[in-house]
Amino acid sequence: MESKAPLDVIAASLRRERARAGLSLTEVARRAGVAKSTLSQLESGTGNPSVETLWALCIALEIQFGDLIDPPRPKVVVIRADEGPAIYSETKEYSATLVASCPPNARRDVYRINVTPGPGHISEAHIPGTVEHVLLSTGRASVGPTGEPVELGPGDYVAYPGDLPHIFQALEPNTSAVLISQTS
Repeated sequence: MESKAPLDVIAASLRRERARAGLSLTEVARRAGVAKSTLSQLESGTGNPSVETLWALCIALEIQFGDLIDPPRPKVVVIRADEGPAIYSETKEYSATLVASCPPNARRDVYRINVTPGPGHISEAHIPGTVEHVLLSTGRASVGPTGEPVELGPGDYVAYPGDLPHIFQALEPNTSAVLISQTS
């Protein structure tokens, strides 16, 4: 009996690449010149795709053929505590180091934050739909919307609307956190 693994890999790859491209099932089918039902079957791991159909889908999704049949492999990235591009505040002891940016069509950045006590770093509202996630690593901090920040200790987590003005204020020396900015 033939293994079903290649169909599963193709199905997962089609779903992943269509989501990455931000296209509907209907739009990808239209661009590839295949029936929507055919694409739906392929994304569910059923059907019997021809090479021509897969090539047409690759062109519609603007990907290489290998992207469909060779699953992505985990890539390990290590950034040591003193590495990465740091951005510093002009007026406060506040730095943000980008540790992971998003690939195209994704909307998430990861920062390592180091802050010393003081009046706090106030950020203006980001683009609509932005949510910030903060996981405090060390120290204590007041974090969140400027009108209602939350006090955090090591290991505490908060998520808040980043599309409103917000603050990060260290309450003790050596305060650090991981901040994830996500936009939907």
